[in-house]
Amino acid sequence: MSEGPVRTLRHSNRKSKPKSKYPATRRLLLKTKLLRKAENLLTKEKEQKLIERESALKERAPPLKLSGLSVQELQELCKDLHQKIDVVDEARFDLELKVARNETEIQSLQQKVYELKGKMKRPNLKRVKKTADDKLGALTDTKLMKADFKANLKTVKKEEEKKEEVTDWRKNVEAMSGMEGRKKIFNAGQ
Repeated sequence: MSEGPVRTLRHSNRKSKPKSKYPATRRLLLKTKLLRKAENLLTKEKEQKLIERESALKERAPPLKLSGLSVQELQELCKDLHQKIDVVDEARFDLELKVARNETEIQSLQQKVYELKGKMKRPNLKRVKKTADDKLGALTDTKLMKADFKANLKTVKKEEEKKEEVTDWRKNVEAMSGMEGRKKIFNAGQ
């Protein structure tokens, strides 16, 4: 074999980046120009939105002319404005309800899409230690295990506590009232 074909194979396996048509300084200049242009477009867009908003507000809510109105006319104007506010508030509330319903519907549809795709996110499960008996019990009939549950319980016998005989409390008080009672308490403590 000659070395010529081997060399070409080695060079063909390399992944080299294609050389850029523009030098780095030219690319930097182009990037800065693009950023300036984008910044100018954003500021123009913001100004346009402000102008549109102001014109919409002027159209929907013309400025009030309050000069030269009597008290009666001002009260009627306030009532009219209050009614308009109520109408707008009801419309806003209805729209909020529609948005909430749509969001829940979107979430349920997304859940269905995930289920159909089979890419459900599994919840983190807690690790449970099982003994061999538990594993065998899970394989066998569970009804038998439930019926036999009480039979498998350990029985614990309670020791009967020694109950002191209940005597007349008046005799006990008389015995403790004198010096003999105090001696008994003192001697009992030692």
